[in-house]
Amino acid sequence: MPLLSFENVSVRKYDTPVLFGLTWQVNPGEQWAIIGGNGSGKTTLLETIAGRWATAQGRLQKRGEVEFVANDYSFNRIARAAAQYYQQRFQAYEAALAPTVREVLTEQMKPVGTVDEKSVRLAESRVPEARLEEITHLLQLTDLLDQPFITLSNGETRRMLLARSLVKDPDILLLDHPFVGLDVLSREILREALAELARQGTTIILATAATEIPDCITHVLMLKKGKIERVVPIEEWKQESIINPLSVRPSVDLSIRGSDLQWNWLSALPQPTYAYAFDLRNIRVVYDGKAVLDHVNWRVRKGEKWALTGPNGSGKSTLLSILTADHPQRFANDYDLFDQKRGGKGASIWDIKQKIGHLSPELHLYFPVETTVFKAIASGFYDATGVYFKKLDEGQIARVEQLAELLGVGQVMERPLQKLSKGEQRLVLLARALVKNPPLLILDEPCQGLDIGAIEYFKSVVDAVCGSDERTLIYVSHYPHEIPTCVNRYLRLEKGQVVELK
Repeated sequence: MPLLSFENVSVRKYDTPVLFGLTWQVNPGEQWAIIGGNGSGKTTLLETIAGRWATAQGRLQKRGEVEFVANDYSFNRIARAAAQYYQQRFQAYEAALAPTVREVLTEQMKPVGTVDEKSVRLAESRVPEARLEEITHLLQLTDLLDQPFITLSNGETRRMLLARSLVKDPDILLLDHPFVGLDVLSREILREALAELARQGTTIILATAATEIPDCITHVLMLKKGKIERVVPIEEWKQESIINPLSVRPSVDLSIRGSDLQWNWLSALPQPTYAYAFDLRNIRVVYDGKAVLDHVNWRVRKGEKWALTGPNGSGKSTLLSILTADHPQRFANDYDLFDQKRGGKGASIWDIKQKIGHLSPELHLYFPVETTVFKAIASGFYDATGVYFKKLDEGQIARVEQLAELLGVGQVMERPLQKLSKGEQRLVLLARALVKNPPLLILDEPCQGLDIGAIEYFKSVVDAVCGSDERTLIYVSHYPHEIPTCVNRYLRLEKGQVVELK
């Protein structure tokens, strides 16, 4: 008897049809990878299995306990709004108030804002200590159990979220793009953990890129525009990939390519005069006596294109938060921005942000999904998250519309972000970062969750946008193939220190 059975199932997400006539079953002992392009319905399929979306037609049956691990590392969904804004990730005093990893895994989290610890009585944890030890050992989290969870790196947080589901001992484990944003070591830890779970009898169903299918997988389901294109055993899929690797690569439906875009109008807009985008001198950031950044020196000239690399937890996001004026310890450090000391005498945080276009996984995660495409792009003029109170002038409206057209989202200007694919959402947020024509563009893992075709498209757009010597680029990625061709300088961090600069 199958663990999971779809019979002619169709699903609507909000008022939009997403999945169409799916017939598919998962039997005991099988491990499945779901692949397909952005917007093909992979995440919706997992969410439907998890019970988050009802079937519009057809029949869905499942046996056993199901756990769903989402494709983000949304702190507020774990800790009941313990981190409502992504900047809190950098606030040292918030870390002292945040639940520890142990409290998250055992659901022993006190309500946010608790003043008197003794006033809160929590139910006894239902997670046996032996099970907690087993899972944290499997995911190499044992040494982090008593650490505040908002101080974890991306990779550590992903493993914590997986552990939170595994301590419940599910029969079916659903994983939505679990390798996204992970460094080489974290990806290997996850692959080994999944292999062990499969040996123990857990059924794994994961949505992932075609290039990130773990060895424990036995079958592949390929989706295209909400329909099942193919269902094949893994060995057959591997053989097809070897014979014709392009056959398993999703295509890009957008009608324009970045290399063909006409960006001269944007580059021709007035730019501030400066010799160096920034000059960081002995930057040091310390939490509880531990140096997250340890005497980092980095000088970037106007027009240079840099890749910032390093493993999870190496300090990349913290370093970028100094540049974007989001870090509370920025005032304790010595640096220049655009040839001015810490942004210049009397310069506010908004003066600094006005010269920087920024896109990051945290921004994408916390950006209000009910915001329309037009408002999302326009909010970049004021560094807001979809909400602004100033009326746009005709020139600003024209710039929003022109960028939307060039990036292939001009036909969906009044559609909420939540109704777009992740690839389209990233292009909208790129337009938001560009709308004020910033001299410095910071793209922090901008291709997270994009399929191969969308990554190539995104890179070509970045190459076109940064073709001018007037624009400086900082680009962060764990994958060499995601770095645009315009990048020719590299800085690598490890444990908060610069280990390579060329």
